[in-house]
Amino acid sequence: MEWWEAVLLVVGGFFAGGINAVAGGGSTLTVPLLVLAGVPGNSANGSNRVGILTSNLAAAASFKKLGVQGLSHIVPIVLPVIVGSLIGSLAISELTDETFERVFGFLMIPIIIFTIRKPQVDTGKPPWSRWLTAVVFIGVGMYGGAVQAGVGLVLLAALTRAGFDLVTANHIKAIVNLVVTAVALPVFILNDQVRWIPALILAAGFTVGGWAGAHAAVKRGERFIRIAMVVATVLLAGRLLGLY
Repeated sequence: MEWWEAVLLVVGGFFAGGINAVAGGGSTLTVPLLVLAGVPGNSANGSNRVGILTSNLAAAASFKKLGVQGLSHIVPIVLPVIVGSLIGSLAISELTDETFERVFGFLMIPIIIFTIRKPQVDTGKPPWSRWLTAVVFIGVGMYGGAVQAGVGLVLLAALTRAGFDLVTANHIKAIVNLVVTAVALPVFILNDQVRWIPALILAAGFTVGGWAGAHAAVKRGERFIRIAMVVATVLLAGRLLGLY
């Protein structure tokens, strides 16, 4: 690996970690950077998970230290996410990344609408049933386990619909992403799809970015997060649809 490739991974990881902490879609930057650094596509998908793990650990710890209470709300979510993540990470070898990402690119269009509209935290609507919550988060876990890119945006859309403000939702999102990655990463390791040197270099930038992004989310509040969500969603949709 050339020195400039290492610098690119650290800088790219920092920005991606910050984006993921306040919105999502950072992996659409880091996976191509890993490929640019000479990591094959499938291994780039696996290697990226090391930084996802460390950055979400940093973000979750930062949210907790800053007084955001998300940990107490994850009990109904954890088991479905674990099941979905295991299914997704095991099944991705049967699908082409290109097909999966193109389909998800079209799914970004309604997500853009959700992010532009202010979530109604207290709408008087009944909360989701236990079964609906399980189904939704199994699906989230499956996508996160398979590809991961953009799963934070889906999580925020689901969590705000469930009644959480965006700062709390971001804390829950960081914890859920941490669980998804902890389940999926061993699958990629066992399949020899992690290149450790570039993965650890990227993870260094990812971790600092996750810490910084969590602090920005708490200090700047919902308006900052909403703007970041819209920008990240538009960029993600364009990337997945092959527009750039």
